[in-house]
Amino acid sequence: MNMGKNNKNELKTGVFAENRRANYDYEILQTFEAGLALLGPEVKSIQNGRITIAGSQILVRGGSPYLVGADIPPYQPANQLEYNQGRPRQLLLNTKEIQAILEAEHQKLTIVPLRVYNNGRRIKLAIGIARKRKKSDKREFLKKKADARETQRGE
Repeated sequence: MNMGKNNKNELKTGVFAENRRANYDYEILQTFEAGLALLGPEVKSIQNGRITIAGSQILVRGGSPYLVGADIPPYQPANQLEYNQGRPRQLLLNTKEIQAILEAEHQKLTIVPLRVYNNGRRIKLAIGIARKRKKSDKREFLKKKADARETQRGE
């Protein structure tokens, strides 16, 4: 007797976390899609939406970029004893992308995480090379956003 498909194998899709302050605080110049080197229970925790990237940053150590400051709480059924939820996680990028990030750091630009999502079965991180906005630029950005919202409502 067939009781239907097992829902355990269904993929959870969508955006798991988003850094909303990044678009406000920074002018995004270029974006990349990076893979994350994660442990198995971390993937399960992210798929349940338990990740925080607000306040995290991308640092280059030894020629490879790392996500630092992201918080992934432990996946409870795994019950890991020696789990560090704030550990740095390596980003998986190709050589040209790593060179672009190194060049951006050399130009004193900031590399910020934008959102965590899945692409098929893989957990991906959208990162952006950004320039910090001045206070006046932030005000202009908010005015343009409000004007666009008003025009959209009027139509």
